[in-house]
Amino acid sequence: MYRNILIATDGSELSAKGVQAGLDLAKASGAKVTIVIASEPFPAYDLGTRLGFFTDQQAVEAYGAGCQKIADAALSSARKAAEEAGVACDTLHVANSVPGKAILETAAARSCDLIVLTSHGRHGFERFLLGSTASRVVQSAEISVLVVR
Repeated sequence: MYRNILIATDGSELSAKGVQAGLDLAKASGAKVTIVIASEPFPAYDLGTRLGFFTDQQAVEAYGAGCQKIADAALSSARKAAEEAGVACDTLHVANSVPGKAILETAAARSCDLIVLTSHGRHGFERFLLGSTASRVVQSAEISVLVVR
């Protein structure tokens, strides 16, 4: 069935359901997993920062440290769930990347044959404002994608 499954997480309670579903599938098919979390680049709201004229380095470093803390907690929890399930697992934090892009690039680099991720089920204006990583991955993936709700 599947031999190498990529499971995407964002550390939320909902994504924990996706991690568990991916681990259950991996266990049933004897697959190994890669669990990935991505953190977006530092949000630059002002034109000066966007153009590289100046940067609040302290804010950038604090943002990076916060992202790393969230990633460490999410990956630690996912790694523990994989160990409890008896599934071989690698974990990866991709910093400074759009999550959809990081998921697709990691799946390709690791020769994954399935991507498992969750969808928050946003609709309308909320989806327009926040976007949908799941939708981007489903539309662009060259391998199968399992979306867990």
